[in-house]
Amino acid sequence: MQLSELASVGPFFALRADGGVEDIAGYLSLAEQTEDVVRRRVGIVTERLGTEDRRVAASVAFQGIAGRLLSVALGSAVLTGHVPDLGDARLVWDPARTAPDDLWLPAPVSLPGSGDAAALIRAHVVDGTLAELHRTFRAAVPVSGKLLWGNAGSSLAGSLRVLHAWCLGQGRPGDADRALGLTRALFEAPPLRGTGTLTAHAPGGPAFVRTTCCLYYRVLPGGMCGDCVLRHAPRAVR
Repeated sequence: MQLSELASVGPFFALRADGGVEDIAGYLSLAEQTEDVVRRRVGIVTERLGTEDRRVAASVAFQGIAGRLLSVALGSAVLTGHVPDLGDARLVWDPARTAPDDLWLPAPVSLPGSGDAAALIRAHVVDGTLAELHRTFRAAVPVSGKLLWGNAGSSLAGSLRVLHAWCLGQGRPGDADRALGLTRALFEAPPLRGTGTLTAHAPGGPAFVRTTCCLYYRVLPGGMCGDCVLRHAPRAVR
């Protein structure tokens, strides 16, 4: 399948798919992402954020990889009509790199199945690859599982906003509507159900308010994410 158009939407939607990875140092299949690998990734993010709180770094690191997986799945389903196989044995990740060079999918293929893209993404990406990473992150760093799934919901909503705006800018309102419908369907089932409230027709495009906090306010005192459940940063942090 062809995924080249995804890169034009944004770096989180881009996915390398050119050949094998046998000689590329640092890349491992997602099935090989052990607790030690995740701790290394969390350590990199900890340093970049300038924090000593590894829970915050784990939260941000998980949100980043969740955003990559969900952006690629959503974008492909909307723009190509197919969901790529992002199974953890096929997709490789270098936790030391950033988007779009972090993920690589040699010889991408479409998932078999019906035309229900939401069901395919839920079964193979959310309940499959992403759920395995969720377990590994929690085993590596003591961070709330509900918080991490909230990050995934936030990532999905962020992917929708970018893709929806891109489709409208390209004169493709039908694709924008498909992106919205697919995202709504993904939020209808656990583990993404209840992670936040999606408003379809907010000013500026789809909006999302999550039900958990990603802890990023601990890095930037007083700073809040756009979809944060908190109205203000906690007093102790301010």
